[in-house]
Amino acid sequence: MQFEEAKDWRQLLGMIIQDTRVRQRIIEELGIKAITLHRWVNGGIDPRPQNFKQLLNTLPEYREQFIDLLGDEYDEAMASTLDEASKVIPSSFFATVLSARANTRKELRFWSLATLIIQHAIRQLDPDRLGMAITIVRCIKSSRSQKIRSLRETVAFGTLPWEGNLEQKGMFLGAESLAGYCVTTCRGVENNDIRDKNNPLPAHQIEDELSAAAYPILFSGKIAGCVLVSSTQLNYFLSQYRLTLIHHYANLLALSLEPEDFYELNEVQLQMMPPLSMQKQYFGDFRSRVTKILTQKSMNHTDAEQEVWEELEEELLDVQNKGALAATS
Repeated sequence: MQFEEAKDWRQLLGMIIQDTRVRQRIIEELGIKAITLHRWVNGGIDPRPQNFKQLLNTLPEYREQFIDLLGDEYDEAMASTLDEASKVIPSSFFATVLSARANTRKELRFWSLATLIIQHAIRQLDPDRLGMAITIVRCIKSSRSQKIRSLRETVAFGTLPWEGNLEQKGMFLGAESLAGYCVTTCRGVENNDIRDKNNPLPAHQIEDELSAAAYPILFSGKIAGCVLVSSTQLNYFLSQYRLTLIHHYANLLALSLEPEDFYELNEVQLQMMPPLSMQKQYFGDFRSRVTKILTQKSMNHTDAEQEVWEELEEELLDVQNKGALAATS
């Protein structure tokens, strides 16, 4: 029988430990006896949640299959390994954010606070560094339209395989994305298996991403965008405590923005945007376009960048619309 044919996690484990070297590695790394391992396989006893967590870390190549076979049991087991303090944002961090907001100049406030909040969120939401990216996706206001037609990825950080600052992606998102669905409906949403083509939720899957969640950033009934969280793990957002944390971090992120960064819900009318592979062709000369505007017009660097972003949005919308028209003709 192939490993893919295992009907439950015990059967899968039994097949894996037929390899004596793997069996010994599990025993040594988990610090258990051979009889304990065989009782797990035979159903005599259940592993303690912490042991199961260690088992998956010892067998990363089978993690996805174990999670599939466990279903809801996995989420319950992993949640029980956490103490209550790790399921909430520490009050001291709220104080840190408020202090940073009070003492940071307006022109630096968004980047400084957003970076502070996202880095803290990653440490709390991905403590085992399994692979997570958190991105602030903002509504794009353009002088060319009275409506918000697209969103753009701004501040973003991640753990391996998305290590470090991801801000350079800068991708435009629209109605075709999970972030777009979140902003349009103005509610939190999660997709626990992005590969599932039968899932009605839209998804703009990036490399290595298997699940994602998004939560709107709101203020006084208006919306500025959303926080988008991507994971390399299937079903990572089944846990209610993780969704609650994302909700709370989204509320904190509202403090990084100004009142004018939020828009009435009836102003949001997202359109479809082309895939990243196509968008990259337009991002290559971003800096040279900004420089050209600065030499031609009397404006500061921030305004020049905004003008280029508006030009890029217009060009990408045009590309998408022409592609859609060609597909129907």
